[in-house]
Amino acid sequence: MSAVRAVRATDYHTAGEPFRIVCEGLPPVPGDTVAERCATAIGAGGSGTAPRPGALDDVRRLLVREPRGHAGMYGGFVVPPDDDGAHFGVLFWHKDGYSTACGHGTMALGVWAVDTGRVAAPDDGDARVRIDVPSGRVTATVHRARGRTTGVTFRGVPARVGARRVPVATSLGITEVDIAHAGACYAVACARDLGLEVTRAALPSLVRAGREIRAALATHPATWHPGGPLLSGVYGVVLYEELPDTPFGPHQRNVTVFADGQVDRSPCGSGTSARLALLAEDGRLAPGEDLLHESVVGTVFTGRVVPGDPAGDGGLVTEVTGTAYRTGEHVFETDPHDALGTGFLL
Repeated sequence: MSAVRAVRATDYHTAGEPFRIVCEGLPPVPGDTVAERCATAIGAGGSGTAPRPGALDDVRRLLVREPRGHAGMYGGFVVPPDDDGAHFGVLFWHKDGYSTACGHGTMALGVWAVDTGRVAAPDDGDARVRIDVPSGRVTATVHRARGRTTGVTFRGVPARVGARRVPVATSLGITEVDIAHAGACYAVACARDLGLEVTRAALPSLVRAGREIRAALATHPATWHPGGPLLSGVYGVVLYEELPDTPFGPHQRNVTVFADGQVDRSPCGSGTSARLALLAEDGRLAPGEDLLHESVVGTVFTGRVVPGDPAGDGGLVTEVTGTAYRTGEHVFETDPHDALGTGFLL
């Protein structure tokens, strides 16, 4: 970046996972739809985890790298929606590039839209915030009581099972992996089958297993999405362990390893949607039951399957409920004399 640029951001966290919202200081992003703008951000010949250099990616790197960010940072660039049916669009980004879905980010964006008055909300009741993302149109329903936000529910694109019990060799042994699409492609494995528990102490081993599973499935046909290469390929690996069921349904703890070995601090919104599709196919999630889904830091989402399929092609509509809180506002700058430029990663 050759000149001082002011980039204004508002930060939230959803169940512990950061989300940095940016709508000022961005260069133009050509495209008629959010998906086209995402392809523009990635650049010709690039990929979601290896975008091509460009003015927009300079901003992403500025915000996700130290000293202004960190390797676990996540965020979104607010862009115009596809049409008047949505309030706005967003391009999701992380340390390595861009993603097509982000449940925790959608939840944060819903609360932000209400907090800033972009979407009117009652003191008591719900406000629905419609957002266009690269994988389609999603909704964040912001729950309000006595003038304050008490929670938010994410409804993503329909979730579909891609494959079951795919054998994958890892350094910890062979395990069976399920594949599901929920705005992005997720591979799901039981941590205990690899001799692991979902704990903070086990994170290095969990991350290593997640990386190995993602690499092993790089060319698996079940990771392909009919929507094309932007939506194809394993984005995240969900490693879970079973906990005792609650009176309302299954109870699990997970860690989602996404992109190139990053760890989701939340239970992962779109990953929870993928998990719901698999549980429903297994008969583990009856109508009216909830999945209590914990993260590696102990935060919780609740997820459920909603009757009906607006797409009409067998996908499952899911909802995931959690909380999102504002953590601050920032104006980031870079000075042309600063040798660190857009920063560094450790």
